[in-house]
Amino acid sequence: MTRPPVQRYRGPVLPDGEARDLYVVDGHITYEPQAGADTAAEGWIVPGLVDAHCHLGLDDFGPTDDAATEQQAIDDRDGGALLIRDAGSAADTRWIHDRDDLPRLIRCGRHIAATKRYIRNYAHEVEPADLATYAAQEARNGDGWIKLVGDWISRDEGDLAPSFPAEAFRAAIDAAHAEGAKVTAHCFGHGVLPGLIEAGIDCIEHGTGLTEDLIDAMVAHGTRLVPTVMQLDKFPEHAAAGQEKFPAYARTMTDLYARMPATIMAAYEAGVPIYAGSDGGGISRHGNIAGEVEALVRIGMPAHDALGAASWRAREWLGVDGLTEGASADFVVYDRNPLEDLSVLRTPTAVVLRGVAVGS
Repeated sequence: MTRPPVQRYRGPVLPDGEARDLYVVDGHITYEPQAGADTAAEGWIVPGLVDAHCHLGLDDFGPTDDAATEQQAIDDRDGGALLIRDAGSAADTRWIHDRDDLPRLIRCGRHIAATKRYIRNYAHEVEPADLATYAAQEARNGDGWIKLVGDWISRDEGDLAPSFPAEAFRAAIDAAHAEGAKVTAHCFGHGVLPGLIEAGIDCIEHGTGLTEDLIDAMVAHGTRLVPTVMQLDKFPEHAAAGQEKFPAYARTMTDLYARMPATIMAAYEAGVPIYAGSDGGGISRHGNIAGEVEALVRIGMPAHDALGAASWRAREWLGVDGLTEGASADFVVYDRNPLEDLSVLRTPTAVVLRGVAVGS
């Protein structure tokens, strides 16, 4: 991308809301006045949004080609998501790192699931004895994270069940940690969670099976949570689809959904760090991190914390600078205060990535 001359962006800068002049010089931020700077935009300036659970390179049937993946990334970028933690993809998306016009990407590699216990064509499907080997492999292939499928429907049991024994999960977590990677896991139900948290997993995705004791354990271990509320809103559809063949599963999903707002808010109130993820990919559309911020507020999270979960707090968690002196100029500008009107997140005035205004 060709960087423009020195640009000035003016307005309240979140999270503190102090009105400032922010200058972009050679792709980086400075607050030192720059003579001759053009004012590019005025409004509320927010650190680049973060989608902490997204799936670039996936559709309903498995991996997509590069052209489709590129469009997914553009949709996410134009929605303000300038940093993506890709929570599992069957496509090799490392080429995105070479594209300055696409969001920064942290890849988890390919999902690792039990044999015939996940969505077809999505995951490495492995036996318990091989789980640690695949965890180490994906730790080397990814960008410091791996993704396990913690539970899924078991046709033998007719309900949600852990994908692997607790000792296999522990060995996989240890193997990934030995390679310098963090571990997250898809978890809808309760049964898989005690072993994962006790084994030192770094993050839980969804987390609808959490209970008070497990929330306390997450706080003690420093385990993070990415609930993907918009995805959880699909639980009634999952229950209806399974009602005839798997009535126990349908009851479980119905119960988990009924308790979902209270479960997630109990974790929030206990101090579990929570981050926003749209679960874009597969059946969920890209470019909708704004919808997840709105969903977090809908279940009870204050707007400041919900937006922080998709911006400054998430960037800090993932080790990427916010709007500090000398940082890469990755930010979004809105024409009104998003903390007072979250709908503005869907219509940014400017999206600036690596110092260049991008998007339509």
